[in-house]
Amino acid sequence: MNYNNNDTQKLSLYSYTAFVHNPRHMTTLTTHIPGYPRIGANRELKWALEKYWKNTITADELLETASQLRQRHWQQQHEAKLSFVATNDFSLYDQFLDTACTFGIIPERFQHDGGKLDLDLYFTLARGNQQHPALALTKWLNTNYHILVPEVSDNVPFRLDAQRILDEAQQALDLNYNPKPVIIGPVTLLSIARPATPDDEQTPLKRLGEILPLYAQLLKQLADLGVEWLQLDEPILSTDISVAQSDALATAYQYFAEQAPEIKILLASYFGKLSNNLNRCLTLPVAGLHFDAVNSPEDCLTAARYLTDDRILSIGIIDGRNIWLNDLTKSSDYIQKIRETIPDHRLWLSSSSSLQYVPHSLNKENNIPAEILPWLSFAEEKLGELTLLANAFSKNKDSSAFEKNQAILKSRQQTTGTIIPSVRKRVKNELPTLNLKRPPFAQRQLAQKESLNLPLIPTTTIGSFPQTKDIRQQRAAFRNGKISHAQYETFLQQKTRDCIHKQEQLGLDVLVHGEFERNDMVEYFASGLEGFCVTDYGWVQSYGSRCTKPPIIWGDVHRPRPITLAWSKFAQSCTDKPVKGMLTGTTTILQWSFLRNDLPRTLVSQQIALALRDEILDLEKHGINIIQLDEAALREGLPLREDERQAYLDESRDSFLISTSGVSDSTQIHTHMCYSQFDAIFETIIELDADVISIETTRNRMALLDTFSKHGYPNQIGPGIWDIHSPRIPSTEEMVELLKKALHYIPAERLWANPDCGLKTRAWKETLASLENLTKATKLVRESLLAAK
Repeated sequence: MNYNNNDTQKLSLYSYTAFVHNPRHMTTLTTHIPGYPRIGANRELKWALEKYWKNTITADELLETASQLRQRHWQQQHEAKLSFVATNDFSLYDQFLDTACTFGIIPERFQHDGGKLDLDLYFTLARGNQQHPALALTKWLNTNYHILVPEVSDNVPFRLDAQRILDEAQQALDLNYNPKPVIIGPVTLLSIARPATPDDEQTPLKRLGEILPLYAQLLKQLADLGVEWLQLDEPILSTDISVAQSDALATAYQYFAEQAPEIKILLASYFGKLSNNLNRCLTLPVAGLHFDAVNSPEDCLTAARYLTDDRILSIGIIDGRNIWLNDLTKSSDYIQKIRETIPDHRLWLSSSSSLQYVPHSLNKENNIPAEILPWLSFAEEKLGELTLLANAFSKNKDSSAFEKNQAILKSRQQTTGTIIPSVRKRVKNELPTLNLKRPPFAQRQLAQKESLNLPLIPTTTIGSFPQTKDIRQQRAAFRNGKISHAQYETFLQQKTRDCIHKQEQLGLDVLVHGEFERNDMVEYFASGLEGFCVTDYGWVQSYGSRCTKPPIIWGDVHRPRPITLAWSKFAQSCTDKPVKGMLTGTTTILQWSFLRNDLPRTLVSQQIALALRDEILDLEKHGINIIQLDEAALREGLPLREDERQAYLDESRDSFLISTSGVSDSTQIHTHMCYSQFDAIFETIIELDADVISIETTRNRMALLDTFSKHGYPNQIGPGIWDIHSPRIPSTEEMVELLKKALHYIPAERLWANPDCGLKTRAWKETLASLENLTKATKLVRESLLAAK
């Protein structure tokens, strides 16, 4: 059965509303969170942003929506009895962009005069325009959230514009909340930033001394408002930092202690273990430290033993990046260990990281299976978890909630589908029999050249085409029973047929079916695999207005029937040109899903890989001879610590090779990767042995290809020559320039031309114009190459 909204409310063990109406629930331990989801429970921020970009609402209306969301989220934290509300965790686009703008880090090409930054320039930095490419996007450490990379120029001085941060703190104070502003720390900011041009002589971190006085000025201004605590985020502490970064941390926080003693600093690190950086943290002159007790519980235990008596310890005991209910008994036992060393007045409880990586609330979920729903905890429910744990050490402990929690955890182990013996037997028996090594690339390339007959520098796209309003409306109508399956399929067939026709007119060489039947590149496959479930409203922000809805992996995974075969066959029947089969790879499915926290990741990876292998062999058997297995998230999931990486890379490589094993030499395997700093994973990329890899290179102007060239990448490469994350239409001349740059690194016989990524979020007008320029540019470069022979 499925629950309606009222049923969900009753079963939500950690609903913070229970505490609003029961005054006896007052916490004794201090509670807070490092941040809260900002998009809104109904994606209000997304819709407001997109309306503003289309000029259908004013700037004042956009800002009013933002203000309402902030106040709503503060109210939720206050009603959950948290000791603080987080401020400055909200952003209209990205907190890294906001921090860069706060300190005047705006590249010269945008011609900012140093005055107040208006909204249009702010969004131009994020999205670009016809004159100026946007700032580069990269993944935020090992998350699926994208940040904009600040560009630090030697010629642009740092300037402080903190009014937005001050206004938000003042607004919270006016509402009688206790604000704790959250700001990216200076060392992490400058470590992530990059020089604006190759000519800049200094690395951004060398300009630390220039930015510290501005940070100190901001700290003093917040103290003058009456703010007691400030959170400075330095998650680079969870990485293998350099000596220069370690010294920079010492310099920065000693400076703040001397120049801004009026405010208390909570230094926060998250996403992983501190390891050898823990000693550096303990020596910094800050009032408090926040550590991730979910990913590295030992750090908190060690810190509790060595922390001086004048400082607080904040332990991130609630998982800020996954959606499974907390084991209250296990957590309270852990907290008690800390309490043996740290008195209650110096112990804070928190989520491990900001809650922006999980959905807002379970209250509207109607279609999560009845047996699974009680296992889950979204952001709103996690607030309640914090309060329950804080109350566990006072007379206000809710023993019944702890009992229910343990009963749910016990029942989860016994639920049918969690373990399927036949699925596990297949993994055990079949994997050892597979030959994971394909014949040499040169041999495969000859077979593919003969069978596919593609021109020099073939053109293609990454997979998806625009998901327009009418597609979303028809999908909703089918989901709500307003149209039949036959009507919906007829509609999708016409969209697919039209998309094939448009690609033929453009002159693309390898076509795609457009993916109009897919709502999301991971959720679509989750819907076709057993062991997954999907949510109705489980949205999380990816970047800007872009949101994803990660599926939930709750049990053993297998494929009951083909997932993509029918649409690939239909698309291929519409054209004589080759159509790519489009699949999402195992690692990306895992990274962009909420994996059950008590299932072995490697085993689930093997199960998904075998399911995808079945799909690939079905496609090949039915005449689909180009198959793309996207691993957009492979770099993203790389552990932050060097000593943890090889196991992850081996698992990712093996899952890809399992999926592609058994195909013939003439079947061309493609893969696609996003936003990657590839140096750390390059050997694994080579070991994947895909015939063609497509990568995003537009915003870095092909500089990324230098990595491929230096490592001697042997196979074919499709560098992106159109930045699809910006609404601008690149000219033919610009694309010719990029292709010529690419030819400095990659011989023409191994070069493809394609956009940076899929086109799902773009409009048809800009898509057709940009692809027309892409095919024209490729034709011009081909002709020049042939003429030079």
